[in-house]
Amino acid sequence: MTQLTQLQTDKSSLGHTRVVTSTVPELKQGEALLKIDRVAVTSNNITYAAFGDVSHLRYWSFYPTGAEGFGHMPAWGFAEIVSSTVEGLAVGERFYGFWPIASHVVMQPVRVSERGFYDGTPHRLELTSAYNQYQRVTTDAAYRKADENYQMLLRPLFITSFMLADFLEDNSFFGAKQVVVSSASSKTAYGTVFCLENVPGLDVVGLTSGGNMDFVAGLGCYDRAVNYKDVESLDKTIPTVYVDFSGDNTLRQRVHAHFGSSLVHSCYAGSAQSHEHISKAEQPTVGPKPQPYFAPYQIKKRNSDWGAAEVTRKFNEAQLAFIRRVSDAAKPWMGVKEHAGLPAAQSLVESLVAGRISAADGHVVVLG
Repeated sequence: MTQLTQLQTDKSSLGHTRVVTSTVPELKQGEALLKIDRVAVTSNNITYAAFGDVSHLRYWSFYPTGAEGFGHMPAWGFAEIVSSTVEGLAVGERFYGFWPIASHVVMQPVRVSERGFYDGTPHRLELTSAYNQYQRVTTDAAYRKADENYQMLLRPLFITSFMLADFLEDNSFFGAKQVVVSSASSKTAYGTVFCLENVPGLDVVGLTSGGNMDFVAGLGCYDRAVNYKDVESLDKTIPTVYVDFSGDNTLRQRVHAHFGSSLVHSCYAGSAQSHEHISKAEQPTVGPKPQPYFAPYQIKKRNSDWGAAEVTRKFNEAQLAFIRRVSDAAKPWMGVKEHAGLPAAQSLVESLVAGRISAADGHVVVLG
């Protein structure tokens, strides 16, 4: 019998985790057993976990533990089939998707195609479909074996970045000549700015904390980095778009108050806090009403404009270019640190919750 080990998280104290061991039951018809090889664990996992039972994502619902007070944290990564009763899925095939932080997982693959499959486990049918889809690496045009760590760390974020940049360009930046971005050190933020590097006549300002000023300035994709405390030093006469990745209500109030009528659009892309939390916050009384940004809306529009195949082609091309830039050996934007095994994953989660992680690093847990 196969031994299953899981990393389970105390929902009331996210830095506290435990390793639980059990035995995988014999597969039933329609099931497949996959061995998880590696997953990316980031601050976004901690954010989703913090809002796990109340956010639209329902983070804890993907892999329920059955244990009161403990959740099973999912993360993006790669796994391989070790046993299957499902036609069209062969032992040894490798897939990219949303896995639990565990040694193995049993799934009920449905809608098996050349591209991959969906997990049809009954409790997942009411969850967000995109997180139930598993991509064969052999049919993923953007897949590169050497880039697996970067794909895990960046692809889930870069789809937001790519479509957000496209949304702004599609709307001619609402007439703005300046884009101000909060949480500028976050991967989603600088991924968006990477996609805007070739827009002529656009000034892009990265707002960040004092501790991340050198990192943000060193990226080179922002025209300049500005400390949060110096927001009021920005020229308030320039037509400006505010893109909020921080979810900081006080900061948003300051930006609106400072730019006033020069603020032509304000949106929150929400990497640091949930959209629900932000939408319930006190709204600024000056400038435009902050609008939520959801990548699926722009994807749907572009699927109609360009066709789904062209949207995928453009995204894959941009993602590969972004990975090349981020991993540039001469001047990397992000280093990758691997952590072997679940005990190492426990230490990583504790550090993420405590905020002891550098913006310059991405972290991968190797389980295979």
